[in-house]
Formats: sequence, structure tokens, C-alpha cells
Amino acid sequence: MNPLRIPLSVFFAALLLVCSAAVSAEDVADADTAQVAAVTVNLNSASAGELAEKLDGVGEARAEKIVKYRDEKGPFTSAEQLLEIKGIGTATLEKNRDKILL
Repeated sequence: MNPLRIPLSVFFAALLLVCSAAVSAEDVADADTAQVAAVTVNLNSASAGELAEKLDGVGEARAEKIVKYRDEKGPFTSAEQLLEIKGIGTATLEKNRDKILL
């Protein structure tokens, strides 16, 4: 018997291990992407409901003010424009800065 021959069962076990590790790495990358998407919100396209759901310290009333501001003044060009909306201060902006997309 040739000592370099690997039993078929060992070969398939190693192949399965390598494949499952590769799939797990892809799943982690997909989960990270989905998690980022789940905690971000675009000020220029989100509904009041989405804004209220995803922004800390922003309820329905403030979210509706954000949408009204956007409708009246056009798209947001910076997150700092939120400070022009009554009821949204620096603390609210700072705790949501990483969630805001334009």
C-alpha cells in the first residue's frame, strides 16, 4: 500500500471542513452588510416612519418635521441641517450621526 494515499473518508472530511469555513466567512460578511443597512437611514428618501424607527430620540412628530423640511427646502446636503428643525439638537444629531445617509 502506498503511504501517500489518503483514505477517501479523510479527504472528504477535510473538504467539508474547508467548504463550511468558506461559507461561514461569506455569511459573516453578508450579516455585517445587512446590519449596517439596518441601522442607517437616508434623510432624503426615508419615510417619517423609517426615520422615527431608526433614529434615536426621533419620534413620529419629529420625523414628520424632517420630511416637511425636506419637502419645503429640498434634499439634505449635510446632517447638520437637522439642527434647523425644532426639537432636534446637537445631542440628537451626534447620537445618530453614524446612522445618517444623504
